[in-house]
Amino acid sequence: MRVHRVLAEGCAGVLKEVFVEGKVLDRALDESFRANPKWGKRDRGFIATTVFEVTRWRRSLAFVADGDAVEALCAAQWRRGGLEVPDWWQWKGADLADMAAREEELPGQPRAVRESVPDWLDALGEAELGEAWDRELAALNRRARIFLRVNPLLATVDEVVEWLAGEGVTVQRVEGVPQALVLPEGKLLPKPCAQDGRIEIQDAGSQQIVPLLDVEPGMRVVDACAGAGGKTLQIAGLMKNKGEILALDVAERKLVELKKRVGRAGARNVRIERWQDSTLRQRKGWADRLLIDAPCSGLGTLKRQPDLKWRLTRAGLEKIKRKQAELLALYQNLLGPSGKLVYATCSLLPSENQGQVAALIGSSSRWQLGKEELISPAATGWDGFYGACLMPEGVQSNRL
Repeated sequence: MRVHRVLAEGCAGVLKEVFVEGKVLDRALDESFRANPKWGKRDRGFIATTVFEVTRWRRSLAFVADGDAVEALCAAQWRRGGLEVPDWWQWKGADLADMAAREEELPGQPRAVRESVPDWLDALGEAELGEAWDRELAALNRRARIFLRVNPLLATVDEVVEWLAGEGVTVQRVEGVPQALVLPEGKLLPKPCAQDGRIEIQDAGSQQIVPLLDVEPGMRVVDACAGAGGKTLQIAGLMKNKGEILALDVAERKLVELKKRVGRAGARNVRIERWQDSTLRQRKGWADRLLIDAPCSGLGTLKRQPDLKWRLTRAGLEKIKRKQAELLALYQNLLGPSGKLVYATCSLLPSENQGQVAALIGSSSRWQLGKEELISPAATGWDGFYGACLMPEGVQSNRL
């Protein structure tokens, strides 16, 4: 594929919004596509691939290009990808011949350069994960595959496989995750299929968290940080539309999206509310089960959101951890005396995961630890997640 000027400029424009203005990559890319409706599928694919790979490999590309301006980074990425860099594309830094030589020198550079992360984050990952950090970081730099979760309220797995095949979409089952399907590497899901309530796009690792709740039809369940509701809808499927699920979040725009998804999924037992100052007082002791899918660094999802590593700061991470502890201390009061709590993040850092759980157990005689799940991207190829079930002393454990 030739690198056309308008597309090259489109790549540079999106990258400047991400690197200079701090915009979320997905959002900047979506806005660019909506502003340029004449770009075809191939054009959008070229831009998306370029900006994601430049963002993912920003630091290693900067070494190869001997410069960190987006024009140089794009040239280094196109050369790396086997594309011919146009003569009219201008940048400051190494020329193409020098880039080839510097690419050969890359394996000898520090890990933070090779694997393209900030120095502080590389040091933190090694301090918290030790030798495992090498493997996890390499896994998080691979391209993400698209995983689906079948909605049992509307279809069986076999029915969805047959339906998607009729739409020209090939999927495979995921061992150990009963409702999960995965698309072949590099394949996308057509938009009409993605908006069909029979399936939800949800990583296989994410699908491992909700079973920790041990929900049963007829229960009262709170999803305290519901967001756009992927786990809310998974809970609804397990409860077979019986009982009540209260989906809460502080972000109104996320709950608007959740309401649409609830309608498509046929989930009739979901009540959606924005978190208010009065929520805790009104719902104190109400729930049989509580999911706190807490705000976190998101480091387990870097393959899907590579811009996170450039937006996250040490101070920001410390603020996130304080919020996690605050939510655990506050939201536990939504549970009845024998209720179970599941704390979850999409981070690999023990300080966001096991450390927060240990601190809660240490601060209160109420809790004992049940089953834990730590999803390793290196071991599974999925996103990274952590989940832990906490229950009152004397309540039967769901530990395997």
